[in-house]
Amino acid sequence: MPHAHIVGTGSSMPKRILSNEDLENMVDTSDEWITRRSGIKERRISSNLEQESTCDLSSRASSRALEMAGVSPEDLDMIVVGTVTADRQFPSTGCMIQMTLNAKNAVAFDVSAGCSGFLYALTVVKNAIQCGTCRNALVVGVDRLSSVVNWQDRGTCVLLADGAGAVAVSANSKKGGVLSTHLRSDGRLWELLYSEEGNTFTPEILQDIDQKSSYLKMAGNRLFKRAIAYMAEISKDALNENGLTVGDIGLVVPHQANIRIINALAHTLSVPEEKVYVNIHKYGNTSSATIPIALDEANREGRLNKGDNVLMVTFGSGLTWGSSIVEWTA
Repeated sequence: MPHAHIVGTGSSMPKRILSNEDLENMVDTSDEWITRRSGIKERRISSNLEQESTCDLSSRASSRALEMAGVSPEDLDMIVVGTVTADRQFPSTGCMIQMTLNAKNAVAFDVSAGCSGFLYALTVVKNAIQCGTCRNALVVGVDRLSSVVNWQDRGTCVLLADGAGAVAVSANSKKGGVLSTHLRSDGRLWELLYSEEGNTFTPEILQDIDQKSSYLKMAGNRLFKRAIAYMAEISKDALNENGLTVGDIGLVVPHQANIRIINALAHTLSVPEEKVYVNIHKYGNTSSATIPIALDEANREGRLNKGDNVLMVTFGSGLTWGSSIVEWTA
């Protein structure tokens, strides 16, 4: 049975930086409050004046992943995108990326799992490779949450941002690569994080954003507790499935939702701080893009070495959550 190996990583973020100080002029908040509650100092926000649509960001991240991997777009068999903020209801972001890259031989589609979208998409590709129906694939996590933010809700607008990350995945007879993926969902808890119609307000400083009619609503305190418990549980499932302990993990790449969630998860799993990758202070919560962006940064910084076991874990609307352990072979 072939194994799915990550052979390239890429990411792309908007040019514009929205700082905590900028937000102080928009809503009743402060840099101290945002930093203490979330760990975020700044975030990237896309602009209609730049080429920063969901497709634009995804295509740039994908090109960088393919370049690192040495894989041509024509060699792709599959493009799977995790997103909840496609540029239009249809066609899919996957098909738009296919067009932009000229990946004419790939089948392309999106999956919707909120912040868990990247790991859901990775699972689809892993299974396709193991079944022998795919040799080379792109897995993309992308969201522009600025388009669904209620900019009058200080509890959520300070957290959310835009970005894209991608990985190139190839089949190889050599053991390693994506060792396992684990997915869960519970639709009974959908009201903890969902979208609702009626978004109309855009701050003057952000008049050039692409604002959708729906906006995000979140029950923060209840979601916080669920996130820590579920992410810890499914991380342990991944470790047990592969006969590993926390000591066998070289790097943990968690969903970058909130620094308090990341720290609580590390404490629950007894993972040393130096083994947890964190970039939320720079980019905020980019939903399904947080893990592939962090993975790309860690890779380019030399934090990932051949033979390292990498634990990725996430949590999002649905509710959905997931984990994966990858033996790094790139």
